[in-house]
Amino acid sequence: MRALDRFRRVRRASVPAGRRRTAAWVPYLMVALIAVAGLAGLSVRPAGDNNTGSADYVILAGSAGLRWDDLDPQRTPTLWQEATKGSIGWLSVRSAMRVTCPSDGWLTLGAGNYAAWPRRTTGSQCEPAAPALTRPDTIGANLTDQRSVVQNNQDQLPYGAVPGALAESVRCTYAFGPAAAMAAARPFGRVDKYEPSLPADPRALLTQCNLSIVDLGTIAGSGAQREQAVRAADAILARIVAARPERSLLMVAGVSDTERSSRLHVAIAEGEGWNGGWLTSAGTGRDGYLQLIDLAPTVLTALGKPAPEKLFAGRAATAVEGRPADVADAMLGVHNADQRSVAQRSVAEIFFTVLAGLQVLLFLLAVPVMVRARRHAGPRGPALPSARLVAVLELALIAAALAIPAALLADATPWWRYGHPAWVFGSVTGLFIVIGTALVRLAPRYHRTLWPMGAVAGIGALVVGLDLLTGAQLQLNGVAGYSAVSGGRYAGVGGVGLGVFVAGLLVLAGSLAQWITKQWRPVIVVLLGGIGVVVVGSPYMGADPVGAIAVTAGVCVAAAITTGGWLTVPRFAWAALAGLAVTISFAAVDLRRPAADQGIVGRLLTELGNGTAGPAMQRAATANGQALLDSPLTVLAVAGVLMLAFCQFSPWGGLNRLFGLHPALRAAGAGVTVATLIAGVLNGSALTVAGAAAAAAVPTAVLTTLRVLLHAADRTRPEGETYGPGGPGLREPASSTPVA
Repeated sequence: MRALDRFRRVRRASVPAGRRRTAAWVPYLMVALIAVAGLAGLSVRPAGDNNTGSADYVILAGSAGLRWDDLDPQRTPTLWQEATKGSIGWLSVRSAMRVTCPSDGWLTLGAGNYAAWPRRTTGSQCEPAAPALTRPDTIGANLTDQRSVVQNNQDQLPYGAVPGALAESVRCTYAFGPAAAMAAARPFGRVDKYEPSLPADPRALLTQCNLSIVDLGTIAGSGAQREQAVRAADAILARIVAARPERSLLMVAGVSDTERSSRLHVAIAEGEGWNGGWLTSAGTGRDGYLQLIDLAPTVLTALGKPAPEKLFAGRAATAVEGRPADVADAMLGVHNADQRSVAQRSVAEIFFTVLAGLQVLLFLLAVPVMVRARRHAGPRGPALPSARLVAVLELALIAAALAIPAALLADATPWWRYGHPAWVFGSVTGLFIVIGTALVRLAPRYHRTLWPMGAVAGIGALVVGLDLLTGAQLQLNGVAGYSAVSGGRYAGVGGVGLGVFVAGLLVLAGSLAQWITKQWRPVIVVLLGGIGVVVVGSPYMGADPVGAIAVTAGVCVAAAITTGGWLTVPRFAWAALAGLAVTISFAAVDLRRPAADQGIVGRLLTELGNGTAGPAMQRAATANGQALLDSPLTVLAVAGVLMLAFCQFSPWGGLNRLFGLHPALRAAGAGVTVATLIAGVLNGSALTVAGAAAAAAVPTAVLTTLRVLLHAADRTRPEGETYGPGGPGLREPASSTPVA
């Protein structure tokens, strides 16, 4: 070791001082470049399509429980005709409650924000929407409980919803049916004009107010009972179509669920400017998907009226081209997003629970092998683990790390259409795991110490990156992605994908950085990290500005310590300044946009400026708490931390030796930790991102640590001898695993 240290000092002394000073500035120069690249990627946003038409009247026909598989050209000819002529989409009916029952849906529709009606019972079925109404005159009605409902939404719920905000924004509303009155009532309970049901000929009534809200009835149950309810709804809609005035926009929506399970529902808009195409909004960012809270701003936009400030959470819908002409081809069969989302929720819970259990078991089995792998100084000690045992454990660790990327690839198959979707999905995922493990194992460089870690990381980053480049089709309603039913995300990168992508990108960068000269290692980290920032933050790909800012922070930290040493105050200061540069610059650009076009960063700063950020922070805290307790990924994150702590702080760990030999990997680990924790907390997903990163990176970290332990007693070659692929300080073993 003394000879090696003397050789390194002589080598450093031979480098001119000017060159050493120049090289020292390379990380900071590259960090500045990542800030510029991140800003460029985050600032560019797609041009919005605001051609939503104009209307003198809007008729909003709602039906609790109406789904696309209820529609049929023979059984529901009017609904089918309107869907064929108009723009269509899947409607997420998220409200302030986990499951949106009819009262919650109608109230949310009239609030333009996540609202809830007080629940009186619990069970598998939702209560029908039956509000208490009084008729002080023959014109309108009063919703008796409206004032208390508004107070409850303001004081008890974190969304700041004001039921009746839509009615307050138009001249008058006409409600047909008690459920419709819940959406048409003003905040103090007055329904301007009201009829208990739609008359046989409503022609004269539909022109009395510029907004008419009609209840088509509740669609519940199954079989003949459900078909009868759908036929009745179609008959009511037929009377509306026959009597609708000129220059009117007709909107049909399945406003809620009718059972204690969440589904996707019907959304149709038909009128001038809505002839064909997909429905979408800036709130979903995905063609063919709309939120219930988007309907209120869509009504006002169509009528040419401004949305009330600080009250609406939704965004006005638009119509985009690209929809198949046949409604069945667009919404049913292999494109039935509702059926897929139902299967996704149940299978995702099983998948991550099994994955967490298997990884915990694998870590427990790895501990005694690592204890035996450490060479003892005394004459007596436990025998080293057999080569066969180590080989099997390595393959198991590689397979565990590839589970989430394999699950993403499995979502490219129609597993959800089979009778036992969980078994089909598990079988396909297992097949991809076997293929990925074989590719890593059969590679010529497999016995290199860092190869399994770098290869698995590269596979994970490649799978997620290609998915984002092709529209994130694997993550939408995917087991390893996100469900449109939950209403959290509809496009871009989800929490699981972000964790795998960040871990894969930074670990790959750390592995590659070990192959080049120390002073240029930050270049590799920043180059790959900069690509990650742009991919995650671009509205065309990841569409997650908060995630991009978190990745920037992680990349800056990794770049600062990738050459070795600790995260000193100067290094931390440079990294923090670079992260702040991206955040502040993007925020400044975002704040210049109209409020309706702002991203999450701009909206948050706007809310902070006008004093309305409290509910948003409360929602984020609530979401973090719920995700922390409910998600199996929390178990994966905790298990990963405990296993890494064992590897670093126990006498049999070997992680400190690994980091000493490969400082770029320590930098990558620090960067992944910083990025995933920031992204999880700010996005309201707690340890979801960190858990996904741990599931993808910790198993191969354990594998690499085990390899280092097995070579801990290898002697150092004397100065002047040729080094093996392990590099300086490590002997190339004759018949075992190389260490580079």
